[in-house]
Amino acid sequence: MIFTETELKGAFIIDFKGFEDERGFFGRIWCKKEFEEHGLNANAVQANVSYSRYKGTIRGMHYQIAPHEETKTLRCTFGSTYNVIIDLRPKSPTFKRWTAVELTADSYRMLYVPEGFANGFLTLEDHTAVHYVVTEYYAPGAEHGIRFDDPTFNIKWPMKPAVVSEKDRSHPLFAEKMLIV
Repeated sequence: MIFTETELKGAFIIDFKGFEDERGFFGRIWCKKEFEEHGLNANAVQANVSYSRYKGTIRGMHYQIAPHEETKTLRCTFGSTYNVIIDLRPKSPTFKRWTAVELTADSYRMLYVPEGFANGFLTLEDHTAVHYVVTEYYAPGAEHGIRFDDPTFNIKWPMKPAVVSEKDRSHPLFAEKMLIV
């Protein structure tokens, strides 16, 4: 695995390094030791999958709050996504900044999203699935979100979203959320 830190401190793109022969290839997509060597949380407790039927589906921007903050490692297993992460750590030098990475089933590329980040994605193809490995159990009371179209962040999505759940449409704006907290 090849770990490349993004411009947001603590968030990594993890590229697949396979060994090929006439049969195809073999490679590692998870190694606790390698994650720990890069200072990453490798204490996975749960794996989830999200499937979206249609191109242009938005899922996000989601995160869990303390004491149930979670680190996520994401990989697209079918189709492709435009994954966006936002640094919500108030003491971080990259607080309120976002970055994006395209994940495709063919690339085997992964995205490591540390605690304190919101995560969301837009599907770029019909029939897209994303596999998540997380470091905290799902806690409904700790689940939070910010609107995908929040002007505070001005995220540049590659296309206009076609499908957005009522739940994701009704997340508060960041400015409203800060007044609530």
